[in-house]
Amino acid sequence: MAERVLIAPSILAADFARLGEQVRQAEAAGADLIHVDVMDGRYVPNISVGPLVVRALRPVTGLPLDVHLMIVEPERYVEAFAAAGASYITVHVEACQHLDRTLALIREAGVHPGVTLNPATPVSLLEHALPLVDMVLVMTVNPGFGGQELLPYALRKISTIRLRLAECGNEHCLIEVDGGISPATLGPAVQAGANVLVMGSAIFGHPDGVVQAMAASRSAIKEASR
Repeated sequence: MAERVLIAPSILAADFARLGEQVRQAEAAGADLIHVDVMDGRYVPNISVGPLVVRALRPVTGLPLDVHLMIVEPERYVEAFAAAGASYITVHVEACQHLDRTLALIREAGVHPGVTLNPATPVSLLEHALPLVDMVLVMTVNPGFGGQELLPYALRKISTIRLRLAECGNEHCLIEVDGGISPATLGPAVQAGANVLVMGSAIFGHPDGVVQAMAASRSAIKEASR
């Protein structure tokens, strides 16, 4: 695979007492994006962070901030996250009554729009929106908590999405995968066509630290890309 695979460490697994320090470490070690999971306790059974954390991270790193809204009525918060410094905002197809309108709102705010699919959601529900997005996020766990094991069946969507993107002329759209991704599990995702890997515990929870975690992940990506 000639296309470079990007790594997006997820701050959900970081030590929030040292969040700025850990994000800087990840950037120095070669991370490509910083993934921010936003949970409201309604769409998913957990609560995480909001625009204030994105605003605090913006001066800490030069990397794109990849904001994943796991919330109901995401259109209500697009402007706040855009103003806080989000580079990408992805919303769940399952949470949007008017998906195309929400994606247009994200782009109008100067942010790259993305759409997210839960593991059991079929690709057919977002096919009409594929020309409108810069990123498709495929969840390989049921969202809400970090540290879950990858659901292999969810990976089957990746090659279908890559084909549909080519068919609609949006070949440069990123395909991101999130959930249980580690050096031991990333191979099938990369081989199927994913080019952004969200990694939480595998980066910030690595026993030898962020630098070693990033090195192990790059090595696994290189092997999977052969």
